[in-house]
Amino acid sequence: MSAAASRESADAGAVAFVTTHWSVVLAAQGESETAREALEKLCRTYWWPLYGFVRRNGYGPEEAQDLTQGFFALFLERRDLDAVRREKGRLRSYLLVSLKNFMAKAWRREMAAKRGAGRALVPLDELLARERADFEPADMLSADRIYERRWALTLLEQVLARLQEDYRAAGNETLFAQLEELLADEPDRRSQADIAQSLGMTENAVKQSFHRLRKRYRELLREEIAHTVAVPGDVEDELRHFIAVLQT
Repeated sequence: MSAAASRESADAGAVAFVTTHWSVVLAAQGESETAREALEKLCRTYWWPLYGFVRRNGYGPEEAQDLTQGFFALFLERRDLDAVRREKGRLRSYLLVSLKNFMAKAWRREMAAKRGAGRALVPLDELLARERADFEPADMLSADRIYERRWALTLLEQVLARLQEDYRAAGNETLFAQLEELLADEPDRRSQADIAQSLGMTENAVKQSFHRLRKRYRELLREEIAHTVAVPGDVEDELRHFIAVLQT
């Protein structure tokens, strides 16, 4: 993803703060369908980063799976989400601190006893497939750094998936596939003129289409960030942090 494109998202102050910014956290309690969907989103966003942190601390795949699943189970059982709301914190930071505390309290015996109990919050085959495809230079990254990188990349995936769905629903998936290349800072990326030729469009039409795509990308990124902070003033700081993580 282009650092320039990401940087522009931090300047999208005209986009209104999402009033449901904390809904994904608060709705992850209870037995309703809304709560189930919110919990699934919460877990899918943070499972891979938290699991990466655990693995980097020397745990094997199975043990890391148990610890990560056990952490989420206890986190919800103890209604720690209420504490997040009271502290008006950032979910990214709060979850990592909570996981560190969890790992420091000798829960391994309890996790071994609970192995296989309950439904995995994220399919483990999906988790392991993602780990096998992970080409991060883990030997050069700290556990905290792996967590941050995976958090940013997962967030980016979610934004691009929503953006693609917008274009698919409008019957413009082919256009999206072409324009998405322009968001990257790859030196060998195609020019707008090349894309215009391949799509049978004018270069100006491609330019305008990319402008609209980039604007929608910024809006969606801001929305996803807003779901994980407690107060509007934290959105810009979290956006800047997201950009910094991807640039380093």
